[in-house]
Amino acid sequence: QVQVVESGGGLVQPGGSLRLSCAASGSIFSIVAMGWNRQAPGKQRAFVATITNVGSTNYADSVKGRFTISRDNATVYLQMNSLKPEDTAVYYCNAQTRGYFYWGQGTQVTVSS
Repeated sequence: QVQVVESGGGLVQPGGSLRLSCAASGSIFSIVAMGWNRQAPGKQRAFVATITNVGSTNYADSVKGRFTISRDNATVYLQMNSLKPEDTAVYYCNAQTRGYFYWGQGTQVTVSS
């Protein structure tokens, strides 16, 4: 079992920055990758970014060049720059093992003036 807990959400103005954190605990030796998805109001949950144990990263086209995912052992970060109103969503962290995704409870990010 793996548990993940997100932190760092909040309200930010358009063009601003925010950093999300996600700490994994439990059977962290089984984690092969960690990542972030988000769910905007009225929309399905969507992929944002992922990072593997060897540091390979992948991003959704909508956040490339603005968001950066990084990892320090069992903690993953999402640095979000040049935020837009359309980035408003609940951001969910996940820890991926071979065959299963563990999800956090989510943290709200609101981009508004």
